[in-house]
Amino acid sequence: MSATVEVVGELAALRARIDGWKREGLRVGFVPTMGNLHAGHYSLVRLARANADRVVASIFVNPTQFGPGEDYERYPRTPDADVAGLQAAGCDLAWMPTVEAMYPLGTARAVRVQVPGITDVLDGAHRPGHFDGVCTVVARLFNQVRPDVAVFGRKDYQQLAVIRHMVHDLAFPIEVLGADIVREDDGLARSSRNQYLSAEERAKAPAIHRALLAMRDAVQDGQGWRQAEAAAAAQLQAEGFEVDYAVLRTPLLVEPPEAAAPGDDGRRVALVAARLGRTRLIDNLEFSLHKAPL
Repeated sequence: MSATVEVVGELAALRARIDGWKREGLRVGFVPTMGNLHAGHYSLVRLARANADRVVASIFVNPTQFGPGEDYERYPRTPDADVAGLQAAGCDLAWMPTVEAMYPLGTARAVRVQVPGITDVLDGAHRPGHFDGVCTVVARLFNQVRPDVAVFGRKDYQQLAVIRHMVHDLAFPIEVLGADIVREDDGLARSSRNQYLSAEERAKAPAIHRALLAMRDAVQDGQGWRQAEAAAAAQLQAEGFEVDYAVLRTPLLVEPPEAAAPGDDGRRVALVAARLGRTRLIDNLEFSLHKAPL
């Protein structure tokens, strides 16, 4: 681990550093971020550190994954604090490219990466083109950093599934790890967008986690999953949320069977995306239909 995190903004300098590590036979870990880092991000860095000899984190607010009217311009940018936090978390290098370095031909002419099917549902349905932008920038980052292992947070559950699909299909020689969600004491998942919330909205926001727990408890107690979904959506709407979705799915993000079916291992994930004022929040909870013994 470096004594001081190295900050790099030029691709040639990044490649020179990575090449040197590779010549030494060192395993490179990578954490892609959009900056404005918090405890959740730093947990990703620590997981990468536990699985690699050197760790690179990127800080890049990617314009191609924001749709019209979304918060690209106002997305919080805190590079100095981010670099200090990365150093404390054990990062060796901060890759901080400009938009021009990431998209040398401009975003309008950029080669794009699309993952069909898994991107057409949930967030993909509510944010058209979002995952095209995510896959495009992550593929570019993978080509730039050439990591052996890359770490993503499980809070963006669909994003993690999409990245794994892309890595498998394009044969990137990269191990993808999912890091556990980091929560506030009241259950709210850590997110850079939480700071958009007013004090009143922040007090309401943990209702998302409660809705996830309620969906889990309902289906574990034998209630139909569609009923559990409807109850969770109604609960959130009563709290003042505009609900994009509150659903139960299998880990492959497809609807679960109505009844026990051959090959169904009972694993489920509850997922919520909802707006509170101007802020869109997402969260999820993985669980099994089979309750753990007390």
